Amino acid sequence: MNGVDNVTAILTVMLIVLLMLLAVAALIIIDHKATMQSLSDDAQGNSGIRRDHPTYSFIITLVLVMIILALLFELTVAIGTRVGMFQEKQQPTLIKKLAEQRFTEKKRHFHNEPKENFVNLGKKPVCFYCHGDYPHFTLPMVRSLLNMHTQFVGCMTCHNDPRKIDEKSLSFGWINYSGINVSGKPFGTLIDPRTGFVAETDDYYSKIVVYTEGNGRKELLEKTEDSPEVLEFVQMRGQFTDQEREIYKKSLHKLVSPKGRFCTRCHSKENASYVPFRELGFSDQRIIDLTNINIVGIVEKYR
Repeated sequence: MNGVDNVTAILTVMLIVLLMLLAVAALIIIDHKATMQSLSDDAQGNSGIRRDHPTYSFIITLVLVMIILALLFELTVAIGTRVGMFQEKQQPTLIKKLAEQRFTEKKRHFHNEPKENFVNLGKKPVCFYCHGDYPHFTLPMVRSLLNMHTQFVGCMTCHNDPRKIDEKSLSFGWINYSGINVSGKPFGTLIDPRTGFVAETDDYYSKIVVYTEGNGRKELLEKTEDSPEVLEFVQMRGQFTDQEREIYKKSLHKLVSPKGRFCTRCHSKENASYVPFRELGFSDQRIIDLTNINIVGIVEKYR
C-alpha cells in the first residue's frame, strides 16, 4: 500500500511540474508578443523595437520557478524514498513503548507538569537509575505527595533502615550533588514576606540528606552518581552476569528499608519531628507550615 502511495505521489508531482513548465512556456510566448512595430513617417525606416517586459511576467515567472524547484525537490525525495535512499531509521518497538509508558506515568502522578523538571537536572542519586524519577507508585492516594518529596529529600533520608542504623547516630544536612552552582538558600526554607508564599531562589537542587556518625567518622548514606562504588557499578554492570548484578545490588541496598518513614515522623510537632527543621535553616513560619500540614491528618485517616 505504501509503495502505491509513493508511485501516486511521484506521478502527481511530475504532472504538476509539467503543467508549471507549460505555464512558463505560455509566459515566454506572452513576453515575446511584447515585440511590436514602431511606425515612423518613413515607410522604409520601420523597424522592430522590443518594448519593456511586462512586470507581471517577471513576477509570475519567479513564482512558478520557485514552485517548480520545490516540486522537483519533493519529486527527488519521493523517488529517493522509493528506491530506499531516504528511509527513516525505525525506532525499536521497545523504545516506543517505553516513551509512551514514561509519558503515561507522569500523567498518573501529577495533574500539572512543571516547565522545568528539577529532579532531572544535573547529577542524581544512583537510586534513580533503577527506580526512575517517580519511584512511589503503590498507593494511588499518596503517591503524588511522596514523589513530590524527591525534589527536597534524599532517598536514604527516609529509607534508611532503623533496624540497622540507630537514629541517634544520624545527622542531617543539605547537599547539592547536581553539579549546578547556586548562591541562594535551598528552596522551601523561607517565606517571602511580600507575597506570603515560599521565597524564590536559584537553589532548587539541594536535598536533605543524612550522615552516620561513629568512631570519629561521618559518612553520607546517599549513593551519589560520582561515588566510587557507584562509578564502579555503572562501568562494570554490562560485564556482570545476572547473579553478580543481583549480588552487587544487594550490597547497595544493605542499609535500605523498602518501606519509608510515615508522614507523621517528620510533619509533627517540632520537638518530636524526625527532621530538625530549625537546624537545617527553615524559618519560623516554614516550620509552622511543615509541622501543621492538614494533609497529614487526611493520610493518617486513609491509612
